[in-house]
Amino acid sequence: MRPINRLLKSNTIENLWIYIMLLIKSSPHGAPLYAWQVPDAIEEKFGFKTGKITPYRVLYRLEEDGFVESKMDERKRIYKLTPKGRDELESAKKLFEKNLKFFD
Repeated sequence: MRPINRLLKSNTIENLWIYIMLLIKSSPHGAPLYAWQVPDAIEEKFGFKTGKITPYRVLYRLEEDGFVESKMDERKRIYKLTPKGRDELESAKKLFEKNLKFFD
């Protein structure tokens, strides 16, 4: 595997939580984000495919750890970021910004 492919994998699939949280954060006008929408939304917005089950596992873990919360909307579960989740996403952004400076 080429180094760039390894970098791509480690910054997409292996860190799916970032992309899921970005989708939740950027949901237009507070529109609900349902788990079943996540795989297609990631492919459309970020350009890579996930498994169909993996996003559910990641959402479950994010909720268990207090980064997102969910509620039932009829028979569908919708997600939103918690303050802890917003802080974690901001920390990820700062890390990426810091690392990009090494390329100058």
